Amino acid sequence: MNYKCLSITVEGRVQGVGFRYFTQNSARKLNIKGFVKNLTNGNVYIEACGEQDMLDEFIRLVKKGPALSHVSNLDMHKIPQQSFQDFSLKV
Repeated sequence: MNYKCLSITVEGRVQGVGFRYFTQNSARKLNIKGFVKNLTNGNVYIEACGEQDMLDEFIRLVKKGPALSHVSNLDMHKIPQQSFQDFSLKV
């Protein structure tokens, strides 16, 4: 089992374009657990836990984002394992 957790800060046009909902839907399809929230500086913050191959696909989808978004940068770091039950939206 290759279970990992990442923190991901997404920069670009990622607020007001359905990015959090896109992220939540993508995560749930891939059995990724964690959360996504908007930051006050206009970025989006994600904590995501799952199998490495599913995380790789999740990252690929997050880089693409929904149609109206534009991702200019992803800042990713490994974090200690978390015990999330689902993938949620946070305010």
